[in-house]
Amino acid sequence: RSLAVNVEAPFRISRAVVPILAGGDQGGAIVNVASCWGLRPGAAHALYCMTKAALASLTQCMAMDHAGEGVRINAVCPNEVDTPMLRTGFAMRGFDPDSAVAALGKTVPLGRIAQPDDIADVVLFLASDDARYMCGALVEVNGGKPVI
Repeated sequence: RSLAVNVEAPFRISRAVVPILAGGDQGGAIVNVASCWGLRPGAAHALYCMTKAALASLTQCMAMDHAGEGVRINAVCPNEVDTPMLRTGFAMRGFDPDSAVAALGKTVPLGRIAQPDDIADVVLFLASDDARYMCGALVEVNGGKPVI
């Protein structure tokens, strides 16, 4: 399922929309959601890290393949984000989600983990004309905390 969601789906969707974007007068943009964990993998998350690394590579390969058609393909690479998935993972491991999120936030130089809007703002930027010269970029959104 991880491969289907994190790699196959973005590939199929991109392949379907590239001809539409390339056929327009202004080209277009595709923004994938990879992960910092796909750029620098961590222990105990092999499948997730591998699929996000594959998506990062797919992003850059497709960017090279379609830049000449006016289609920019980039990815946002978040670190930890306060989502139901993260909170469920904490709960499944026996942690109180609120306490775990607060503790995790203390490990981030900006003092908190990302909120979904922090990531959405970068996606909107990459999809906009303000990012018109960005192609094949893997933009980390990590609050200053690199994955080690």
